[in-house]
Amino acid sequence: MNKTTESFSKSDESIAEKTWHWVNALIVALNLCPFAKREIDLGRVRLMVWPHTQVADGLANLIRECQWLDEHAQIETSLLVLPKMLDDFGDYLDFVELAEQLLSEQGYEGVYQLATFHPDYCFAGCNVDDVTNYTNRSPYPMLHLLREASLEQAIEHYGDTNAIPERNVALLKEMGLTKLQALLVKGESATCERKKPA
Repeated sequence: MNKTTESFSKSDESIAEKTWHWVNALIVALNLCPFAKREIDLGRVRLMVWPHTQVADGLANLIRECQWLDEHAQIETSLLVLPKMLDDFGDYLDFVELAEQLLSEQGYEGVYQLATFHPDYCFAGCNVDDVTNYTNRSPYPMLHLLREASLEQAIEHYGDTNAIPERNVALLKEMGLTKLQALLVKGESATCERKKPA
């Protein structure tokens, strides 16, 4: 699959690879997002591994990423990985709230939308170990920055998107936690094997 990955240092490559594996093994392979595969195949998804440890730096770079997308219409969406901050899910949610406020203040409300992913993601009303949380459980804290106009067009073309979450919940419950975790581990092992020198 084509993909666009940009990172700040060589040491971030394993983080990027693990994130791409999660996208491919879970989001694409299980079709949790019916729009993802096409954009990845077309090379219109940009993945950034950010080195930030401070909230202010992360927020500032979020706006810079919006500005970058403004100037690069050929890229549809950005995956912003934050491996060095926001390990606590509560802190992550606080950060997301600040990020959404900042997008509004900077005139990006209605232009870009945030989707949220975290290793400990837990939907309101769900138990921590509920398998359905895995629709939003990523290897690292992450923001998904989407163009809202493109999202609306995709939804209009797709039809009833309300059925997507229901279908995903049913699928993951049918798979069960053990099978789902095995799928992720199997894919990670395959990634490691491919990276071994000949």
